[in-house]
Amino acid sequence: MKRFFGFLLKLILGLFLFSLFMVVVYKWLPVPFTPLMAIRYFEQPEEEIRHDWVPMEEISNNLKVAVIASEDQNFPNHNGFDYEAIKKAMEENKKGKRVRGASTISQQTAKNVFLWPQRSWFRKGLEVYFTFLIELFWSKERILEVYLNSIEMGKGIYGAEAAARAWFGKSAENLTAYEAAAIAAILPNPRQYRAKPASSYIQGRQGWIVRQMRNLGPIKLD
Repeated sequence: MKRFFGFLLKLILGLFLFSLFMVVVYKWLPVPFTPLMAIRYFEQPEEEIRHDWVPMEEISNNLKVAVIASEDQNFPNHNGFDYEAIKKAMEENKKGKRVRGASTISQQTAKNVFLWPQRSWFRKGLEVYFTFLIELFWSKERILEVYLNSIEMGKGIYGAEAAARAWFGKSAENLTAYEAAAIAAILPNPRQYRAKPASSYIQGRQGWIVRQMRNLGPIKLD
């Protein structure tokens, strides 16, 4: 029994050090592949994976503002968790309204880069852990850069550059406000929705996101 607990302790310590190492490495290096990409590859082997990492300066400011406007308007200010949004989500869910999520861009980045998509309390706990680590070691700008380069933006489409070329035939740095808003509009379910041609529902979300982008104005990240 003593050996077993000794082994278990070493295993936990090893996993902790490995997770810390990966977070520090990805502070500087591009993320070449994510667990979700691997899952999609085995689920849909016929689906081509399109993923081209580009630095932050080669991504349109329109897309940066669009995803913040759509996904997490308090992103520049919170520490990884939007407690007010979590409170509102819990209240709405208790009232029996449509289940509402409250995941921040930081949480989504932690999940996309280090974890798997299926929901469980264990995975959610790991998501909290990795969110804490990336908020501790990465800047907000780096979190957004990794997010924009890793998130699923269509079937087989990952990251801003692949999405811009797949949906609009141009590079990510040349996206207009309405094109960026169209991409941001499909993020809740990128395998079901299309940025172009957009359904009436996506067009409605697109218009709302553009209005939010105007309200937010320039966004300053550390």
